[in-house]
Amino acid sequence: MAVAIIGAGPGGLTLARTLRVHGIDAVVYEREASPTARAQGGMLDLHRESGQRALREAGLEAEFLAVARAEGQDMRLLEPDGTLLLQEDTPDDAPLERPEVDRADLRNLLLDSLPEQAVAWGREFRSATARPGGGYRIQFADGSTAECDLLVGADGAYSRVRPLLTDARPVHIGRNTVEGVISDLDRTHPELAAALGRGNYWVLGPDQSLAAQRNGDGRVRVYLSFHTPEGWLTDGGGPFADPDPDRVRAALLRLFADWAPQCATLIRACEGPFVPRPIATLPVGLTWDAVPEVTLLGDAAHLMAPAGLGANMAMLDAAELALRLAAAGPGGSGKGGKGGNGDGGVAAAVRAYEEEMFVRGAEAAGEAQRMTELLMSPEGARGLLKFFQPER
Repeated sequence: MAVAIIGAGPGGLTLARTLRVHGIDAVVYEREASPTARAQGGMLDLHRESGQRALREAGLEAEFLAVARAEGQDMRLLEPDGTLLLQEDTPDDAPLERPEVDRADLRNLLLDSLPEQAVAWGREFRSATARPGGGYRIQFADGSTAECDLLVGADGAYSRVRPLLTDARPVHIGRNTVEGVISDLDRTHPELAAALGRGNYWVLGPDQSLAAQRNGDGRVRVYLSFHTPEGWLTDGGGPFADPDPDRVRAALLRLFADWAPQCATLIRACEGPFVPRPIATLPVGLTWDAVPEVTLLGDAAHLMAPAGLGANMAMLDAAELALRLAAAGPGGSGKGGKGGNGDGGVAAAVRAYEEEMFVRGAEAAGEAQRMTELLMSPEGARGLLKFFQPER
């Protein structure tokens, strides 16, 4: 069984690793030129029942615990005037329910668990054509091709594999974010660093918010979010796509001029370039009819609002799909059917995975949607406080 995985994110790499644990080889095709071609972003909180479970299935729990940050579970919640509503500091002996891990550390952990030939870099997926005898012929942007018996789209929000299964596309949810980075807050602004704490720092207003997150390498990522329509980042909000960080910084400072002084200090400390991010999701509960020998996982299947669930669901999808395929037996000839090129074993395994993933993904997307509604509530920080302390 030749498995082709499009996308070397957490989901795609977890799938390749877990398949390998069960004796099934797969190739991950990634459009980036190399593992270091692009910064991997901020932190992920891996949940015990999903992301951590996937790493256990992949045989990588010990490696994960070596790079996980328990202190990343710390949280501080403030109002725009600087009033501290909630502070949660993680005891040193607390269980690792949702520890943070740098995206780069997680990716390196997964890459190190795979043979070099398991990831083909610089291979941008363009299209796939069903072969007469089953499986797919894949066409890449550089003109090269590959053959597979099973094609898995792990290629994110704007998946190019998804159209093989559904015409659903992401829809903007009325939220836009600008991301900045501070390299060394502890040295340049020690008092602000102490106020920020060791984990997540949220300041929520009725129409916009500021979030800061510690990274394991000493950096701080700052996320400035606005409840505004699609296109606002480029057409109405300011020069947020401008390559000059000084102009972006000045526009952000104007928008947060009435907030507590530490918010302006965080914005001033951000280095360039700033990254604008419109937020979009797929419909909650998206499903599709079974199509032999192709499936999706993670954001390609159930893109949800950023609420700490997306990467966890992608990794759990990967583990569940790998276990289903392994149970189908060599070449797909397991209990599900007669096997060979997707009929019987592989087709049944993929459909069983999809049916469970539809339910799991819908539940997670619904939870992410409810969290986003709280984050965008006119009540601001006090609305989110009710989520953490419902008795108040």
